[in-house]
Amino acid sequence: MDEEYIKRWNNKIKKGDEIYILGDLSFYKGDGTNKILKRLNGMKFLIRGNHDHLFLDDEEFDQTLFRWVRDTAMVKDGDHRISLFHYPIQVWNEQHHGALHFYGHVHSNTGTMHPMKYEIPNSYNVGIDVIQEPMTKEEILNFYERRK
Repeated sequence: MDEEYIKRWNNKIKKGDEIYILGDLSFYKGDGTNKILKRLNGMKFLIRGNHDHLFLDDEEFDQTLFRWVRDTAMVKDGDHRISLFHYPIQVWNEQHHGALHFYGHVHSNTGTMHPMKYEIPNSYNVGIDVIQEPMTKEEILNFYERRK
């Protein structure tokens, strides 16, 4: 599985691309996560997920493999501001002005593991097990539009 996701990542992401990871990157400890991150293209930013402590707390983990590690962030992409958080939230900054919310954690919007009881407008599950590969903002919006 690791090899397949590394291949999908590197087919899509180029060396200078910015990539935001919304948590639960790895179940490996520090050294195992280092080995994978070094093989992945792009400038990586991590929004901390509930399992990331497995490598982040390990003294062997190389923190310089990320530009930064945060609990949440608001980024601008074109005309949109995007609230990034590991968990889905109901309200975020500038939501009433069209800001988007991207999250991970929920392994399916319809499955039994973490079912979403309702959809929140402008809120998108971008977990890799849902979208299958890294995507741009436009690709994410198109992905969800096609699923309607």
